[in-house]
Amino acid sequence: MSIEFVDVNDSLRRISITGRLDVPGTDAISTRFAALAASSQHRIVVDLTGVSFLASMGIRALVVNAKAQLQRGGRLVLFVGDNSAVTKVLESTGIDALIPMFPDMTEAENAALA
Repeated sequence: MSIEFVDVNDSLRRISITGRLDVPGTDAISTRFAALAASSQHRIVVDLTGVSFLASMGIRALVVNAKAQLQRGGRLVLFVGDNSAVTKVLESTGIDALIPMFPDMTEAENAALA
């Protein structure tokens, strides 16, 4: 499980998560993910293209951080690319109705900044 970030510009941060977002994987990145997503000066795109498995604990981490970002006046969106496994999980659980999800990085970045 790994988590990395890039500040694309002064107002946009891209957080990339790689590995399995199951209980151990989510536990391994949850503190760092929360800290990176807590930026009040950045809108957030979470890149899930490298996630091979997404369990309920991983979904919870996404929702908690998206809600926290909204409370700060920010926005968190998901970039799923062509990751059909993650897309299916997010759609079947209805998370895509709560957190905007995009197959294209440019669309995700534009939506985060909107």
